[in-house]
Amino acid sequence: MSDERPVPHPEPGELPYWEGAAAGVLRLQRCGACGLARHYPQLVCPRCCSLKVEWFDASGHATVHSWTVAHHAFHPAFKADLPYTLVIVDLDEGPRAMGRLDPAAQDRLRLGLPVTVSFSPGATPLPVFHAA
Repeated sequence: MSDERPVPHPEPGELPYWEGAAAGVLRLQRCGACGLARHYPQLVCPRCCSLKVEWFDASGHATVHSWTVAHHAFHPAFKADLPYTLVIVDLDEGPRAMGRLDPAAQDRLRLGLPVTVSFSPGATPLPVFHAA
């Protein structure tokens, strides 16, 4: 198995998310019928089943809902990063998201910790949350 990091192969309906991530912006979907903000990208609104979708740039602000510490790499390319903390956050816009916690924030980690998002550089920009 290769030690190169996997790259996404997005479906057309996911492209705005990945384009935003490459630009350092968290893009979310909003239902064009009921207004529900959602993440991850979905074809159908889980509230009203509408196919109408709008994309918008999120504020990037959130609070920590939960976390776990990864001690085993899900892919060989991430082995050198171990251990790392994955956080589930409540975005100010409503949905939850997941990403790594900036190691500099590790000693401040707690439920409700205010965080902001950025994206890691490279071919696969992944969300990284920093203590606000």
